[in-house]
Amino acid sequence: MREELSFFSSPISEEIREEGRAQGRVQRGIQDILVVLEERGIDVPDVVRERITGCGDPETLSRWHRRAVTAPTSEAIFDDA
Repeated sequence: MREELSFFSSPISEEIREEGRAQGRVQRGIQDILVVLEERGIDVPDVVRERITGCGDPETLSRWHRRAVTAPTSEAIFDDA
């Protein structure tokens, strides 16, 4: 019985769980940006939505999320100035 459960404590199992957590953070970041822009009444053109939803980097999404709070347009969240 113990051998059957050993997979769940194995390094590969932990790696799979970590990948799932990372993907969850990415999805949450995407959702958060879109919700902020929507709540602010800011138009999100398809090209902007695609760039946001296509991003897989949690740090970039976090930066865009912070910018979405004050950005005058959805495109402005990408400005590095």
